[in-house]
Amino acid sequence: MSERLIYLCIGGNLGEREANLEETRMFLNFNFGDVVSVSSVYETEAWGMSDAPAFLNQVVLIKSELTDEELLAEISELEEFYGREREEGHYLDREMDVDILFIGDAKIETEHLVVPHPRLHLRRFVLEPMCELAPDFIHPVLMKSIEELLKVCTDPSKVKLINVE
Repeated sequence: MSERLIYLCIGGNLGEREANLEETRMFLNFNFGDVVSVSSVYETEAWGMSDAPAFLNQVVLIKSELTDEELLAEISELEEFYGREREEGHYLDREMDVDILFIGDAKIETEHLVVPHPRLHLRRFVLEPMCELAPDFIHPVLMKSIEELLKVCTDPSKVKLINVE
């Protein structure tokens, strides 16, 4: 498979949040392909959860030759390492979460993978760091730039710049 540019959102709200982000970036570089660039780190309110600790989030751009199936397997392995649990219909606290935002300009819809991420345009904690890396990137379904999506995002969550990378 040829190399593809993949945008991921990584983050968590438990444990050593900054160290977890750093370890995850190293894991991505070693197991996924080359980390091309990373956004700053942002602290965000827990989206869809009440009384939960704040998250640290970051968008990472990688260049990878992994297939979709290999990509999902590596993400699953990483999240399992951090003890990620899932509960249907509920968001849970976690040390690390990895969401695939974009795989180039591909549109993918399978049982296990939907790309672009179907809710990224509704989430300020994704749009802010994504806009830092690629404000002019055009969402291949909505046909708007990330900057345009951020301007019209109605998510009232607070997103605070913590650490400039």
